[in-house]
Amino acid sequence: MNPRSPYVLDTRQLGRGAGSQRQYRREIPAPAQLGLDMIKVPEGSLIVLDVRIEAVTEGVLATGSVTGSLAGECGRCLTSFTDDLAVDFVELFAYPNSATEETTDAEEIPRLEGFHLDLEPVVRDAVVLSLPLTPLCRPDCGGLCPECGELLDDLPDNHTHAQLDPRWAALAERFGGSDDVTDGSVRSDSSTQSQE
Repeated sequence: MNPRSPYVLDTRQLGRGAGSQRQYRREIPAPAQLGLDMIKVPEGSLIVLDVRIEAVTEGVLATGSVTGSLAGECGRCLTSFTDDLAVDFVELFAYPNSATEETTDAEEIPRLEGFHLDLEPVVRDAVVLSLPLTPLCRPDCGGLCPECGELLDDLPDNHTHAQLDPRWAALAERFGGSDDVTDGSVRSDSSTQSQE
């Protein structure tokens, strides 16, 4: 633990008297990889950490919130978008040699190291767990057309693609492509001319 990290708080002024509190507000550059593959807090962007620490019987209770900005890629239309981040967290940091420390693993409840507690893992967990696995630029995003790849929201309501009946595929190749054979009907220039 680096005592100079902006995520590390010194609890010496808090003391161990149950109920004593201190309030902190810090603007912190976001660490690397704070998020998921498709949505994250941009590295180096400012996040605001508001936290109240309170002495309790077994340790120090940290209650706070993290706010900032998110940058993501829509899981439907693949366009880039930004959003606001606002996440709350509550975490108990156990005192050395407390009953909580003796009865729990370090992975379950974090520990104070001397007089210091490190909020970075708590902030990281709170942010990552709050993010959607499939982010959307907006809830009603229509996504992409599976045939042409265009944004469905930009296309007319009657947008369709002619589907060639696979039974006529050989005729389509012979007569010049799918424009000549659609929906089970066959058209050729020669037959059209003979009818005239």
